[in-house]
Amino acid sequence: MDKPANTLLNIHPIIKKRWSPRAFSAKAVDGRQLKRIFEAARWAPSSYNEQPWRFIVGRKGDATWDKLYECMVEFNQEWAGKAPVLLLAVGNTVSGKGKPNAVYQYDVGQSMAYITFQVETEEMVAHQMGGFSKEKAVALFDIPADHAPIAMMAIGYQDSPDVLKPDFADMERQPRVRKAMDELVFSDQFGKPASL
Repeated sequence: MDKPANTLLNIHPIIKKRWSPRAFSAKAVDGRQLKRIFEAARWAPSSYNEQPWRFIVGRKGDATWDKLYECMVEFNQEWAGKAPVLLLAVGNTVSGKGKPNAVYQYDVGQSMAYITFQVETEEMVAHQMGGFSKEKAVALFDIPADHAPIAMMAIGYQDSPDVLKPDFADMERQPRVRKAMDELVFSDQFGKPASL
């Protein structure tokens, strides 16, 4: 199911095509594809080139996938159970100089965006999630105190919305919407739309 963004202007096709489906096929993801996905993340920009991102990845059928699934809230477990790949993004909260890294979450977010774009080039889909237990993730994966779980992602091949429960299928079919640019881009002062 394609849901291209109804953009006001011409943007990159990958960005226009990308959305966050919940219907995943059981088809396995090839290891070479996963390597390319994480290679893309490796080249994301970061403050002082700290590269604070770390990823815990599980493939359906392995113990890591099971533990990642256990971390998710029930709402996400209901649809993500077919996703062949689950990952947890973790950020290093301390800089190489031993000081708190004030922008580690921003940098990890950029690496996740790079993953998302590479997933699209692999003809797959990704759905990012904030609905999971950080405390459970820390306990299950022995995440050190100077690292913090940030977000999860399901990766795989898209399936028909018909494989989902009716309420999820309805969400899947909803049109994509975004706020107007005037609500997002300002000039002179916060809240004053920029004249672009």
